[in-house]
Amino acid sequence: MNILYWSIIMLMFTVAFIGLIYPIIPSVLFIVLGFILYGVFFTFESFTFLFWVIQGIFLLLLLSADYISNVYGIKRRGGSKAAVWGSTLGLLIGPFVLSLFGVIIGPFLGAVIGEKVFGKKTLKEAVKVGVGSLFAFLSSTAAKTVIQAIMIGYFFITV
Repeated sequence: MNILYWSIIMLMFTVAFIGLIYPIIPSVLFIVLGFILYGVFFTFESFTFLFWVIQGIFLLLLLSADYISNVYGIKRRGGSKAAVWGSTLGLLIGPFVLSLFGVIIGPFLGAVIGEKVFGKKTLKEAVKVGVGSLFAFLSSTAAKTVIQAIMIGYFFITV
């Protein structure tokens, strides 16, 4: 039975990493679900107050990584809120329309369209903002990968 329980917990962590590629999947939820399932299947004794505080801090970092990097990357390239919203929509819609390429192209196109239509920028300026959005997405994905790995690693050290 232990193998089944560990398989389910590992599945939760795997789905969390898939959520980095398909942002519609709530990665944070699956990581926490993995922790809770461990407690239900085995014991919650390993999870001290300090464990939950540390995981909570990482959880907040994980939740804010996308927003902070997206706003920073777009603002740094002269983009507006329209580009931020466009990039976010592109990130959510892109994977469904263009599969894996949509993850990369979606934020770029969303930011370009947002700037062009609502920000009243030239195409050259909108593309510059789109590139900033793309770099922001890639850097936030890298940061979230590291944060999730640390959270799961700390879990395994704790249990």
